[in-house]
Amino acid sequence: MANKKRKTPVVHVVEMSVDDLVQVLAIEKESFPAPWSQNMFIQEINSSYSRSLVAKLGGELDKGVAGYIIYLLVAGEAHLHNFAVRSDLRSRGIGWELMKAMFDHSHAEGVTQATLEVRPANKAAIKLYEKFGFVVKGVRPLYYSDTGEDALIMWADVGEQDRGKNHG
Repeated sequence: MANKKRKTPVVHVVEMSVDDLVQVLAIEKESFPAPWSQNMFIQEINSSYSRSLVAKLGGELDKGVAGYIIYLLVAGEAHLHNFAVRSDLRSRGIGWELMKAMFDHSHAEGVTQATLEVRPANKAAIKLYEKFGFVVKGVRPLYYSDTGEDALIMWADVGEQDRGKNHG
């Protein structure tokens, strides 16, 4: 019996609005042990340093907000601040599209470097980040207050590299 490949949805990455927050908060709560509050998301939407994007699905899999990415632009760097995809829609290229949008938008704004922190146990996220050229450059001890875990610090060049073909 052949393996059935999950259908890849049509993904549209757009700016996050306050109207998206009910769905964004649901994804946040299912994704993190210490989820952000609604006010935290509103602050990011309204910040001139922050870029807040959502992935919305269309076509046959029309399910509204599928994921989001929030990153800060400071001193020529993009700092990934928050990123999640709905649990029932993971491994379908949605995270890839959100990361690609962050890189494309950051590059257009003159950013040359991107950085993030990630839990060492989050192997799926690390694998995705590595596909975008991120490499581990350090560790932040006891970074996550909810669990006391360390964080890996990863960096990548933001350039015009081809990021559109390897999201499998």
